[in-house]
Amino acid sequence: MSVAKITEITASSASGFESAVKNGLRRAAKTLKNITGAWISEQKVTVRDGEIDEYRVTMRVTFILDD
Repeated sequence: MSVAKITEITASSASGFESAVKNGLRRAAKTLKNITGAWISEQKVTVRDGEIDEYRVTMRVTFILDD
């Protein structure tokens, strides 16, 4: 029987939402083992001088706990 855990993280990128998701998962994988999925719960941007400065995502990352 497997047991999964979910943790919420926020990640950002200067180039887009997809890149922000990839950055977040790449970083999460450094400390979490057995990542099986992610659910994007929020997307935001920061604006500077009328232009998008940064793309941000909040996601819930699911991973399987070791036995």
